[in-house]
Amino acid sequence: MEAAPEIAQKMVKRHALSTRIWHWLNAFVAMILLMSGLMIFNAHPQLYWGDFGSREDYAWLQIDDTRTTGFVRIGSTSVETTGVLGLSLDAKENVRRVAFPGWATIPTGYDLAAARRWHFAFAWVFALGLTAFMFMSLVNGHIRKDLHVRRAEWNPRALWNDVKNHARLRFGDDYSASHYNIMQKFSYIGVIFILLPLLILTGITMSPAMNAAWPWLLDVFGGRQSARSLHFIAAALMTLFVVVHLIMVLLSGPFNGIRSMVTGRHVTTSKPEKAADLA
Repeated sequence: MEAAPEIAQKMVKRHALSTRIWHWLNAFVAMILLMSGLMIFNAHPQLYWGDFGSREDYAWLQIDDTRTTGFVRIGSTSVETTGVLGLSLDAKENVRRVAFPGWATIPTGYDLAAARRWHFAFAWVFALGLTAFMFMSLVNGHIRKDLHVRRAEWNPRALWNDVKNHARLRFGDDYSASHYNIMQKFSYIGVIFILLPLLILTGITMSPAMNAAWPWLLDVFGGRQSARSLHFIAAALMTLFVVVHLIMVLLSGPFNGIRSMVTGRHVTTSKPEKAADLA
């Protein structure tokens, strides 16, 4: 009987120090921004398009209550969300008539002024951190080496194969997992260069002080209320990205994935002939 081929292991460098620092800092800051942002949203749980918006105006999204039930309305479609959104109970079984419950907000009790202080303070950390990360990614070659989409990857067959592999939860061998596939590249490019800047710019647009300095932002985003809506949508997409990202980490091997983001090193396993190619 032929012996099974030996499996070779090799430690490869995957993430630069600047990438790892930004990743963990951004994870913490994004959580603070999301939770404080939800408290700010509780002050007026409706979204509009254009320059103005009030309780009497038509809102394309509303999270509220009818005194007896909570609901979420998007356009003309309404869904009851009693116990979660709009109307829920706090830790002491007291009824809370706010869009998002206390466990999802900072502070946990209603305090718009405190939520704004939290949000604005960490927004600066978020914006400066993203700027520093982009600069370092150009310096250390992270964008060129890891995020650049090469010509062969634009092949429709390659794109479709990657989509099918993700749908079937097939992530390839560890060597493949140590490099970004095309789906990861599209996701990270979209988040880093589109979604995060959109969050920052729409946040700035909602600030009256920044409107005085950069009034053109109101024209770019179609008014303060439109900017608020886009800010909320971008935050929701960012939250969805984080959820999918965590699921993918768990499915593809959490120990190796977390270790690579802590130490920068990723362990690959391969047959001898593939290991020779990697050397």
